[in-house]
Amino acid sequence: MKPKHQRLVLGLLALGAVAGAAGLALSALQDQAAFFYAPGDMAGKPLPLGKAVRLGGMVEAGSLVRQPDGISIAFVVTDGKARVPVAFRGVAPDLFKEGSGVVAEGKFNPDGSFTADNLLAKHDERYMPPQVAGKMHKTETLDK
Repeated sequence: MKPKHQRLVLGLLALGAVAGAAGLALSALQDQAAFFYAPGDMAGKPLPLGKAVRLGGMVEAGSLVRQPDGISIAFVVTDGKARVPVAFRGVAPDLFKEGSGVVAEGKFNPDGSFTADNLLAKHDERYMPPQVAGKMHKTETLDK
């Protein structure tokens, strides 16, 4: 085989290998991709049953119910337009409370409720760790 043909064959093999690797990476990521929905986005639309999704919104005030087992909680996520009941079993983040933002990762149930596998508590842009906030208050009182 001539050197020109060898380079062409090697180039085609390399191109095929890169395309195969890209295809494998995309197929692996497709299973891990989680789409984000707000409760209002789901109103009147078919639910994505059996797919991993993220549900984001605010924890409705007065909706948080902790079960006696200590690790199961139920609450309602709202965006002001619609409400979705959520069930979670596990340890909730420290910032998770009523009236705060939350992103729940899990799946929708046929009845319209949501079963979360993971909770991500959101804080506002003014959040400051308690240790830093405590030092700031001491500094402000000493300055006055």
